[in-house]
Amino acid sequence: KLFFTDYGNAAKVERCDMDGMNRTWIVDSKIEQPTALALDLVNKYVYWVDIYLDTVEVVDYQGRKRHTIIKGRQVRHLCGLAVFENYLYTVNSDNLSILQVNRYNSTDVQPLARLANAKEICVYQKRTQTAVRSHACEVDPYGMPGGCSHICLLSSNYKARTCRCRTGFILGSDGRSCK
Repeated sequence: KLFFTDYGNAAKVERCDMDGMNRTWIVDSKIEQPTALALDLVNKYVYWVDIYLDTVEVVDYQGRKRHTIIKGRQVRHLCGLAVFENYLYTVNSDNLSILQVNRYNSTDVQPLARLANAKEICVYQKRTQTAVRSHACEVDPYGMPGGCSHICLLSSNYKARTCRCRTGFILGSDGRSCK
């Protein structure tokens, strides 16, 4: 799945398959400007920052179990969001500090460092990566991912895929080659 935020005409948090199909709104009320998003892959939770409401909130992958993690002046000007173990990590764009927020105890907020021009944050750690099983976009004997000549996108599950073409090309009638 692909998770993303949008605050165009109607602010929302959405999910879809990697090929863009099955687009679903998972949060579409009491939300104004969702700007950063992070996933808890183990527990299947979606966290987001709303810079208009000064909140960090969470829902499960279906949009249920919504609650506010932290709200108020402490979270004003946040950009970027990452989850690791019991903490959320974010960047305060006003004072360029990296914050650690306990996602189970909102009174536990710690500034960790100050970095010039920080706008995003990622946690790289082996335990944050899920095990990969074989999937429909694996490279075939001819070096083509999923048998697609240009781009292979996972579809509704890891066994299904959709082929797409780079700009300027169209998908052939075989659904795999680009012309």
